[in-house]
Amino acid sequence: RELNSRAIPGPNNKGWNKTGLYHILHNEIYIGIWVWGRNSKRDLEPVRMENAFPAIIDSDVFNKVQEMLKERTPVKIHPRRTASRFLLSGLARCGYCGKALIGRDAKSGKFSYYVCGTLEKRGAGTCPSRYLNSRKFEGRVIDKIKEHILTKEHLTKLVYLVNEQIDGASREYQEEFKLLSREEDGIAVRLGKLYDAIETGKINLDDLTPRIRELRGRQEKLLARRSELEIAMSDRKVELADMKLVKSYVNDLRHTLDEGLLTDRRAFIRSFVKEITVSEQEIRLVYALPLLPDGLTEESVGVLPIVRYGGRYRI
Repeated sequence: RELNSRAIPGPNNKGWNKTGLYHILHNEIYIGIWVWGRNSKRDLEPVRMENAFPAIIDSDVFNKVQEMLKERTPVKIHPRRTASRFLLSGLARCGYCGKALIGRDAKSGKFSYYVCGTLEKRGAGTCPSRYLNSRKFEGRVIDKIKEHILTKEHLTKLVYLVNEQIDGASREYQEEFKLLSREEDGIAVRLGKLYDAIETGKINLDDLTPRIRELRGRQEKLLARRSELEIAMSDRKVELADMKLVKSYVNDLRHTLDEGLLTDRRAFIRSFVKEITVSEQEIRLVYALPLLPDGLTEESVGVLPIVRYGGRYRI
């Protein structure tokens, strides 16, 4: 958004989008490394050539970017969290001290609750948070997700955005493919003239060998890049879903939240909910959807009335 707002041209003088920027941030060519064969159909290891080009980005800067990108990718769930029967394990945090909320069963076995990790380990008075009735707490979060996230309007916009980005990348690939083809044709013409000069004896072979080697090297690199583009363009198979299909998606996703298996419901929520923080006044839900301007959006829900139970507070 910043680059586009400042009218800074992107690849091929087009505007910037997430797909193009993603490829640039991962491209080692900017630190002088040529990688060929990433998309091998025979599952062969890609070929990497160090110092193939002058580096225009410092290696330390490039590596720091890779670390940041890696930190922002979805993480694997710890086995103990996966096995937990509490829906929001690993997502819910205390709004006071920042510790994770831990799911626990009451000694009576009649109800379960979420409790702040600090309060659980250090005892009363160490954190002002309360004990939260798990059923009511989880139900409130699910209602908020269905009310503000899993709507036909949201998913319709998301489908259009995804297809727009894919089409944008596809157009960029096509433009680059045309440029590569023209350059390949030009190299072929120049090589033909050099070969003719050698055959007619106008120029000595030894004099032309370095130039021929240079042109053929460039020719091989263009061919490799063209193969990558052909594979990338052939992978464009996503089609825009119609309204009826989007509506069915909404219904299916809502059904998953209401009646799906616990593991399916937890995995689904974790796919877009980044954090849930709870204080005495509100439950704050932070989630990510590509269609939102800032990537992250917050929704707050008023906390249910606190009820005294067995010397402890719960929602």
